Amino acid sequence: MTVPYLETPLPRVFAHRGLALDVPENTLLAFVKALALGAHYLETDVHATLDGVAVISHDADLVRLAGLRKKVGELTLAQLKEIDLGEGQTFSSLAEALEAFPDARFNIDIKSTAAVRPTIAAILEARAVHRVLIGSFGGRRLRDTLKGLPGAARGASPARVLLVVIAAKLGITPLLRGAVRHIDALQVPERFGGIRIATRGIVRRLHDVGIEMHVWTVNDERIMRRLLDIGVDGFITDRSDLALRILEERSSRSA
Repeated sequence: MTVPYLETPLPRVFAHRGLALDVPENTLLAFVKALALGAHYLETDVHATLDGVAVISHDADLVRLAGLRKKVGELTLAQLKEIDLGEGQTFSSLAEALEAFPDARFNIDIKSTAAVRPTIAAILEARAVHRVLIGSFGGRRLRDTLKGLPGAARGASPARVLLVVIAAKLGITPLLRGAVRHIDALQVPERFGGIRIATRGIVRRLHDVGIEMHVWTVNDERIMRRLLDIGVDGFITDRSDLALRILEERSSRSA
């Protein structure tokens, strides 16, 4: 049965950290720009602040974005908000983003164990379980977060992704059905270790067991078109502007 998160039409465009071509990534302004163009989903990341708030940030530290040798978890939300990221933007909490964009669907990567509880709290407080997909590179972080958010769309840990891909590549349907239990979408790179994951055969086998494939991080128009041709259900991209233009072109041709 399809979860509410995946009830919008295919294919899906996930704006990776918003649309940050000329504004800071993972900021409210980057999200506004992506949504204004028609992006379907916002992909983002959360860490926890010193005072236990789920805050939107990809990096664990502030070196790349702010030139500060501090970690996100060493500062309170109030202290983070004093940091100028450019274009009038600063850090925002997950709660603020959920409130600012009440109709947007979020693809949330849990970046730290400390972020699990505050992420659950923010999503429950916003009554936003139906519009979030939870993913994480940490299997336990993913399980613990999903346990607190029944009804949320479920991503897969790297270990589970590997099992699903192997089963799909070998065409072992019983193993594949078992591997995709408790998963709603498989989010993968196009290639891993020289092996192409996003193939027509793997996509078809995933569809046969009711699972979508979303590919990250796709910024090349040629690759976007190839992925659409083989039936991929969506892609996570820094260039949601390009992706949406391609979808509009295809829609116009088929009308």
